[in-house]
Amino acid sequence: MGRYILGRLISAIPVLLGITVIVFLIMALIPGDPATAILGSYATPENVEKLNRDLGLDKPLVAQYFIWLGNMLQGDFGTSFSLNRPVIDEVLERFNATLILAGTSFVICSVLGIMAGVISAANQYGWADKGITFVVLLGISIPSFFLGMMMILFFSVNLRIFPVSGMWPIYGTRDIWALLNHLVLPASALAVVATGVIARLSRSAMLEVLRQDFIRTARAKGVNERGVIWRHALKAAMVSIIPVLGIQAGFVLSGAVYIEIVFQWPGVGRMLVDAILKRDILLVQGGVVFVAACYVLFNIVVDVAQSLLDPRIKT
Repeated sequence: MGRYILGRLISAIPVLLGITVIVFLIMALIPGDPATAILGSYATPENVEKLNRDLGLDKPLVAQYFIWLGNMLQGDFGTSFSLNRPVIDEVLERFNATLILAGTSFVICSVLGIMAGVISAANQYGWADKGITFVVLLGISIPSFFLGMMMILFFSVNLRIFPVSGMWPIYGTRDIWALLNHLVLPASALAVVATGVIARLSRSAMLEVLRQDFIRTARAKGVNERGVIWRHALKAAMVSIIPVLGIQAGFVLSGAVYIEIVFQWPGVGRMLVDAILKRDILLVQGGVVFVAACYVLFNIVVDVAQSLLDPRIKT
């Protein structure tokens, strides 16, 4: 197992390097002069030339990349020009909020998606299967940001059950109940599409397992249907479901950008949008690389979990 984990970590290095190249090139190819955008009304030719020199933007593109990469490998992601603070500090602070939102949404979509898929497969072509399939297809078809706006209109504006936006109340105590009250709508809106995808693929995996010989053997030995479904079939189907969870974790993490804008959630997604509008290059680059590294790391964890369920994967 140790060699397998080490191999997966080593194989992630080229992926992360490729991500840094793509992120750097995209930011470098954006039209306009970053120094002019940063200086604004103070963008005289002398000030622009001085800022370009201070930022290293007067060097060739390849040299700029290796300087940025070398600093980043030492833990120095640079300093945000718009916020005047280290990029890594801002990213870590914002990532806590994103992790709360995406983590809650991932738990919701994983639990509900797997349960819906199992129930649907156990009642194939029945009313439960048809009802779950209809709800799942409806959920997959609705964009999360549109659903978020409709939830705000219905639950916040009309019914006034949940707050409209933000992570904490403007006035009052900042405790776990206040956080949960602000978290319900954005986490639910973010989880809907992922729940539908997990439910559909869980149903397919369960149907495939339920046709196998060991399931018929378990039934022939007198194991009750609930035990067959939840103890035997689901355990075998999890080998196929776990990779889907890893993919949806990335979807939830990236989809948090839209939800954070709709609900004004103070996470990495909202930070990146603000940084792009302000041409804060180092903040954008640092934020994207950090989120991408977290996604790669989570996929390694998923692969290890899958190999624990099915040892054949390691070979």
